[in-house]
Parts: sequence; structure tokens; C-alpha cells
Amino acid sequence: MIKLLIKVKPNSAKDKISVDAENNLTIKIRAKPIDGEANEYLVKYLAKELGISHSHIQIEKGATGRHKRVAFNIEQEKLDGLLKSKKQGDFNKL
Repeated sequence: MIKLLIKVKPNSAKDKISVDAENNLTIKIRAKPIDGEANEYLVKYLAKELGISHSHIQIEKGATGRHKRVAFNIEQEKLDGLLKSKKQGDFNKL
């Protein structure tokens, strides 16, 4: 299981995955942070981007905050492919 630290920015104009200058993963999503809607949307969005089932993604920590620890039950290469397309470098793996 692969675990990443992710900063989520809900209520954005469009969905976007990016990496900042310090190699932190940031995901902007359109969903509003009301009654867990943003968390559900985040999992579905990541599943779609990675081409996996949403059951292979779990928010382990940070369900009520913007900083989350997310676990992925996928191959390292598949996740690396998505992240490398956003920016070269190391990411906050736990």
C-alpha cells in the first residue's frame, strides 16, 4: 500500500493535480467541503485519474482538514506515472 500526503483545495474552479516548488502534492477539486462531499469527490477523482477502482483509495487521516494522508492499493509504477506527468521529483511518501 502506497501512502501520500496531499493538500486538498476544495471549491476550486476546476479539478487539477499539481506539485509545488517544495514537491508537495496539491489537488484542487470542484466539490464543496460540506458533509464529506469533498472527500468522496477526491477519492472518485483520483480513481478516475489513475484508472483504478475507488475502493483502492482510502483517506487514512485528515478527513476534516485540507491536509490528508491517502493510501493507494495500486502498483508503484502506476502512481509514479501520474505524478511524474505533473512534475519530476520526489513526493511526500510515508
